[in-house]
Amino acid sequence: YQPKWDFRTGAFRGVEALVRWIHPKLGLLPPARFIPIAEETGMIHAIGHWVIDEACRQLARWDMEGATPIRMAVNVAVPQLRRQDFVTHVKEALARHDLAPRRLEIEVTESVFLDLDSQIRQSLRSLTDLGVKLSLDDFGTGYSSLSYLRNFRFDVLKIDRSFVSALHRNR
Repeated sequence: YQPKWDFRTGAFRGVEALVRWIHPKLGLLPPARFIPIAEETGMIHAIGHWVIDEACRQLARWDMEGATPIRMAVNVAVPQLRRQDFVTHVKEALARHDLAPRRLEIEVTESVFLDLDSQIRQSLRSLTDLGVKLSLDDFGTGYSSLSYLRNFRFDVLKIDRSFVSALHRNR
């Protein structure tokens, strides 16, 4: 889990669930090495279901241990949003672990807008209606337009580092 901090106040705000695969021969593999294959083979759905459930389980465990309630961000691939059962799975995971929907933040990359179909639109709206927070990750790396931000209610906009990495050198 990667911590998320409020740099204005220094307060700890939450975590992002990061998935890594510990391969028996290749060692620790980053998502870029296995997520595309998981998407092509359809395994992304099983992996995604496990990640959401595990993230909710860990969040509930921290709550039971007396930690300050925080939000957990989970990255979701576009094929997951295309599944009609995706939102149902999110609801069930939240209920199973007795978590308020606002404690979960679903992160999607702007590639979600490249093949935006009715099922993806419905999934995003249903998540918002449920109370789950939506985050748009890596904004500015593709071909999306700011107009998309008017059509969907994102709670967090994560601008790609390629835009902000040189801010200290070039205003």
